[in-house]
Amino acid sequence: MRPLLLASAAALALGLGGTALTFAQSAPQRRGPPLQDAASFSSIPNQQARSAALFGEIGKVLTHPRCMNCHPATERPRQTDARRLHQPVVVRGKDGHGAPGLECATCHGKQNYDPARMPGDGHWALAPASMAWEGKTLGQICLQLKDQSRNGGRDLAAIVKHVTTDTLVLWGWNPGPGREPAPGTNAQFGALMQAWADSGAACPAS
Repeated sequence: MRPLLLASAAALALGLGGTALTFAQSAPQRRGPPLQDAASFSSIPNQQARSAALFGEIGKVLTHPRCMNCHPATERPRQTDARRLHQPVVVRGKDGHGAPGLECATCHGKQNYDPARMPGDGHWALAPASMAWEGKTLGQICLQLKDQSRNGGRDLAAIVKHVTTDTLVLWGWNPGPGREPAPGTNAQFGALMQAWADSGAACPAS
């Protein structure tokens, strides 16, 4: 968040008698839905069926609002657990960082600013349009995720590395007050992704 906006948010908090700050400090940290461990799928004897089942569990994260809000089918991101269209109106822009004059960094800083309930990360942005997941089946998302012509040239190892080290992905488990974290933990998610890759990276039928 830019200094002027940070100052404005702080001034607003003080003007409200510290209400915004008090809210941020007192709001309970929400927990995301549970996620099964990769080992729980080891009893499925058929490797392809096991791999597809692993991706079904992975899909609980990919289709959660923390991920889906930034993988929209349109040029506008969504926000909140209800996945409402972003307000104020913003668009993807040339590189996913917003249109000139209203880039993501206009409001979103390098980390969450909880007093103003403003989420943030060092490279806050929309996913490329080629990775839009909104409105697609889990099978379609799976095929898209593996397609190096659409996923930024990543092979399976690079995909696993991306989802376990990229700070914007990790943000999904630390979204700040008032937002439900992605299911399970990133460690569980990474283990599921690795097990899926190791078992042949099969996709669900639908």
